[in-house]
Amino acid sequence: MRRLTYVLVTLAGCAPGAYLGAGPPAATTYQVTVLSGAGAQGNSVNDYGLVAGSVTLPDGALHASLWAFGRQLDLGTLGSGAGLSSRVQWPVKNLIGLISGISLTDEVDPNREGWSCGFFLNNPGFNVCRGFVWDPFHGMRPLPTLGGTNGFATGTNDLAQTVGWAENTVHDPTCTGTQVLQFKPVVWGPLPGQIQALALPAGDTSGAATAINDRGEVVGISGTCGFAIGGPTGKHAVLWRDGVPTVLVNPNGAPFWNTPMMIDARGDVVGFAGVPGDAAGNFTPPFMWTPDQGWVFLPLLEGDIAGAATSVNASRQVVGYSNDAGGNLHPWVYENGKVTNLNSLIEPGTGLAGPIALLFDINDEGVITGSTTTGQAIVATPVRAGSGR
Repeated sequence: MRRLTYVLVTLAGCAPGAYLGAGPPAATTYQVTVLSGAGAQGNSVNDYGLVAGSVTLPDGALHASLWAFGRQLDLGTLGSGAGLSSRVQWPVKNLIGLISGISLTDEVDPNREGWSCGFFLNNPGFNVCRGFVWDPFHGMRPLPTLGGTNGFATGTNDLAQTVGWAENTVHDPTCTGTQVLQFKPVVWGPLPGQIQALALPAGDTSGAATAINDRGEVVGISGTCGFAIGGPTGKHAVLWRDGVPTVLVNPNGAPFWNTPMMIDARGDVVGFAGVPGDAAGNFTPPFMWTPDQGWVFLPLLEGDIAGAATSVNASRQVVGYSNDAGGNLHPWVYENGKVTNLNSLIEPGTGLAGPIALLFDINDEGVITGSTTTGQAIVATPVRAGSGR
């Protein structure tokens, strides 16, 4: 994998951005490139500019996808059945060629839960869903569970550690809806087949890990089993250092939807939070937590009522999306205390079939990936003032 890193550096033609710079880059406008047509989504961009996400096939299935150096690669699925789906849902971030995500398999879930994957993948047959890691030499391989049926993988770091959540065999009475089995936040790797459950804060029964940095610091959620996607499982936003959980306290005290989405190398965390009385999660505000400043709620675009911060880079630029009362989605960039709709910063001649709606990741060069209202996967590259690019 280290040899692959050297090859990627050579092909990319530039090194990743420096970790500690003089401040946020002076990006005034963005040049947008459309990666793929309708039904695609860009969810991860690393410092070599490799983008991962998903594309929609003619039969309606989603397939995890990688865009690299002008080409798109279908990563396939963990099964051979017709119509099975997979995707990269979270920012992955590593520079060693590993892609992590979720895929349906040929096996049918005996509990017919739907699992967390059901919110991101169409699964009418109740197929088992597993986290995966893909690499260019071995393709896609499934990640083990804690003895239960399903799993979900999010991010992978440069140490080949992958995080997510996995079911065990406990029938948890705090589960709701179709969910039956308890699940824990886990770290897979660095060796194939390795899995470690992370400890939960006292009193919590289930949880999920959503991101990991190169220091091995992990963020995620913990609470009760719930419906395996957030809500009551997000009673606490959690930071794990050396496997020890620390609760990142939401100042408003909401006991649900407190969800970190990304942690950078500095230990800065971004995500979205619950609001007291809003158990449905309709009014979640974006937040940023830093070791030096603690928890800060980020501003919403004017007229919007809810949002999520999805990623942060070394210059503390944050990206995310928000929505108004009509459900219209707006992509934004936050820096220097100001939040700006990315659609207002786009240079002409982009080939967009509709406005950008979602932003999911930003790398240390300030390159952003996301998708449009018409389902185009995009990359937005900042044009530096006076640089011509």
